[in-house]
Amino acid sequence: MSHVTTASLIQMKQQKEKIAVLTSYDASFTSLIEDAGVEVILVGDSLGMVIQGQESTLPVDVTDIVYHTRCVARGRRNALLIADMPFMSYSSTEQALGTAGRLMKDGGAHMVKLEGGATQLDTVRQLTANGIPVCAHLGLLPQSVHKLGGYRVQGRDDESARIMKEDALALEEAGAQMLVLECVPSDLAREISESLTIPVIGIGAGPHCDGQVLVIYDMLGITPRQPPRFVKNFLHGAASVAEAIKHYQQAVKDGSFPAQEHSFK
Repeated sequence: MSHVTTASLIQMKQQKEKIAVLTSYDASFTSLIEDAGVEVILVGDSLGMVIQGQESTLPVDVTDIVYHTRCVARGRRNALLIADMPFMSYSSTEQALGTAGRLMKDGGAHMVKLEGGATQLDTVRQLTANGIPVCAHLGLLPQSVHKLGGYRVQGRDDESARIMKEDALALEEAGAQMLVLECVPSDLAREISESLTIPVIGIGAGPHCDGQVLVIYDMLGITPRQPPRFVKNFLHGAASVAEAIKHYQQAVKDGSFPAQEHSFK
């Protein structure tokens, strides 16, 4: 796999080549992910749940993300490396710039990811103006789980779907270079993906996004909690973890994952 950049990911979207994304939190898993040809690695604040044993992503702080991003960066060779901006680490543009600076300078990230729509437009503009690539995140926002009333599918009614589509376009206009859609109906995800020029990565957003992402612990079936509906256990039937990761990459590439049973209407 050649060196992956934001430009090459946009080219993949234009050529209708699916983009494979996985989370990682250490150098060992990162090496296996690289060997499998996964284009993008995300150091997600999901580490709070799968690494730290927290009930949500909210307790994760910037120091946690910097540490794990640095570990992943040591094992990375060609994949684009994205780091999550943790809860309450970008409540102002000044704070966001400081957080992003740490994730990139100290952690080695190539891009930062933040949650939210219209309220984050000024932050996205400022980050972009300072040369910081941004991945936006719409739909189910884990950092807003208490406000949303739980982990629920978003955008099922006409009004919330309209707002999500408007937010997606506005985020791209503000400078976001990638968008994650989490737990939204497949038809809505298709509309948003087709309306944007930047890559749209789905997680529980159906098969029509430009790429897919899963938490690596989920797709290996090694988390103690009940996996979400959109997860498939790729370790089942595989001879090794490395083979399971390769099966995931191939399934994303050929469009066999996600299937209907991993999607929402």
